[in-house]
Amino acid sequence: MAQNKHVYRLTIACPDRVGIVGKVSNFIAMYGGNITEANHHLDSDAGWFFMRTEIEAASLPFDAAQFRTAFEPIAREFDMRWSIHDSHNKKRVVLLASHEAHCVHDLLYRWQAGELEGDIVGIVANHEKLREMAGWYGVPFFYIPVNKDNKAAAFAEYERQINALNVDVIVLARYMQIMPPALCEQYLGRMINIHHSFLPSFVGAKPYHQAFTRGVKLIGATCHYVTQDLDEGPIIEQDVIRVSHKHNIEDLQRLGKDVERNVLARGLRYHLEDRVMIHGNKTVVLLEG
Repeated sequence: MAQNKHVYRLTIACPDRVGIVGKVSNFIAMYGGNITEANHHLDSDAGWFFMRTEIEAASLPFDAAQFRTAFEPIAREFDMRWSIHDSHNKKRVVLLASHEAHCVHDLLYRWQAGELEGDIVGIVANHEKLREMAGWYGVPFFYIPVNKDNKAAAFAEYERQINALNVDVIVLARYMQIMPPALCEQYLGRMINIHHSFLPSFVGAKPYHQAFTRGVKLIGATCHYVTQDLDEGPIIEQDVIRVSHKHNIEDLQRLGKDVERNVLARGLRYHLEDRVMIHGNKTVVLLEG
């Protein structure tokens, strides 16, 4: 979707039944709304229906708040979990980082190039290494060290700083600390991690070393939502690259970094464009085309 295109994005998840698409489409048409993109999916095993509709904002006679009021009776009728998002209200994103720069740099570049719909409003890190990069992109940088003796106080400061930035999305861009349960719960469905492995294989630390030991032929990366269970949250996006016995651990790490940054960028973009719908511990990602 073009970055300057003003749309409302209607997302719906509800028990499947006849007439959902017709009812929603008729509602939009009744007010002269122009649908610019429509996607839906039926999970026949679960009996759930998922729908994402983009509507040209200028074609409707009301704003998003008035849309909510007018649409509420239909939502109740079909027992919908739903939301309406104004694309001009960009989500505020904070990046959490440690030593590694490749994911942070890639997201900052894509954001500055207009490829990401949100606004990166800060970088919070437990090392100073990325401060200069943040300054080059004009993004505020906050250094909060974490060690085994200060974790409770440090994460209290993380929470304070993140709340002060008034963020909508937290991105763990190769942030190598385990997030505390309270923060995971506060940002449930709004905290995104990149794991440098094709989950559920090789969870936890040093997945490339684990992969090398097993002699894998494919390595990958997984973008997922963070929950209190380490590396087990709903998966948004994954990808792989082929390797062989000729590659050493350093080769796997080098090749893996390319996969990591692409997977994280895609996963974040899908989230920012309201394409990801969580159902249990799975996601439905409704892409255009």
